[in-house]
Amino acid sequence: MIQKTSTLVGLALLSILCFTFAISNKVIHVSPTYDLKVKAAELMKQGMADLKKARMEKGIFVDLENDPNETGLIGSPFSLTTTDEGDLDAKLTTLDPNLSAAMVELYHQAGLKAGDTVAVLLTGSMPGGNIAVLTACETMDITPITITSVGASQWGANHEDFTWLDMEKHLYDNQSISFRSIAASIGGRNDMGRLLSPKGRELITKNIELHDLPLIHYNRLKNNIQERLRLFSNVKNIKSYDAFINVGGGVASLGTSFNHRLLPPGVVHRNDVTDITRPGGIEGVLSHFAKQNVPIIHILNIKALTESLNLPFAPIPLPEIGSGKLYADETYNLIITFIAFLIIAGAVVGVGIHSKKKIKEHLLQHEPDSLL
Repeated sequence: MIQKTSTLVGLALLSILCFTFAISNKVIHVSPTYDLKVKAAELMKQGMADLKKARMEKGIFVDLENDPNETGLIGSPFSLTTTDEGDLDAKLTTLDPNLSAAMVELYHQAGLKAGDTVAVLLTGSMPGGNIAVLTACETMDITPITITSVGASQWGANHEDFTWLDMEKHLYDNQSISFRSIAASIGGRNDMGRLLSPKGRELITKNIELHDLPLIHYNRLKNNIQERLRLFSNVKNIKSYDAFINVGGGVASLGTSFNHRLLPPGVVHRNDVTDITRPGGIEGVLSHFAKQNVPIIHILNIKALTESLNLPFAPIPLPEIGSGKLYADETYNLIITFIAFLIIAGAVVGVGIHSKKKIKEHLLQHEPDSLL
């Protein structure tokens, strides 16, 4: 051996020491919107608590099997107002108050600020997503101009006596939000409640009338889309909106001009939409806004969305507000890591040079003739 065992042991100990020093000196990068995120999440948590209380007062019990976090806001697998199949895990995920903090992050990415106005399309399928969007708007002083499709998929706001419009009014009355929907439709297939029973369509229509909202109900999907655009335009020009927010898979929002599974969740830009457009389909409201270069925030495909925002999927129990990478990211201190690397590299190079010198001396002192 060229090096003594003590030298190798010393080199190993030095490496361990430098490694330990580097990993124990991390830097925490707090999100620049940390305070807003916490405030939004707390507001959503309070809003959810108010809605749960309202349900309990009506004698509705929590379904512990399908609602393990006991939010009281998980719907039923079947009802007269259920429009389609639904993913229970996705619904559970959206009922995490930290999703409102995630909306603050998306708004920040889209360049939204206090005083901005956004167009919003909601459905009854994802009440947690709706609450997150609206409480984040409330926290950031953003004005949402909202239109709702009342019909809901499984596990959503599909209780006949507790639709999304009922939830929205309750949140408004309890000052969790400052704005309510300006109009509503039945929703479901073709935005006209196809596949619902006549009784189901009747219940939704009466619910919309109860909330004194204009009913969007034409015989063609294209007309229902145009009516939404007209209502948004009555408030301000389409291209003047600071963002368009879609929650759920409402056909009036997404249209039939592309496969909505190809549209990434989160902040979406014009190219993201036009690149997947196919001829012959009906363009939804989202496409119309995108063509006007209005930033899009798309809340669907919840698993992929949570992965991009560092949120857990279907967490049990619900995580604490203010914790996790969404609020602060912990990274290695690059300066200390680089110094540790230089020390180790220097030691290795030094030992190598010393070894080379020793080998050279050994060769010079070696006398081959003495072996003959």
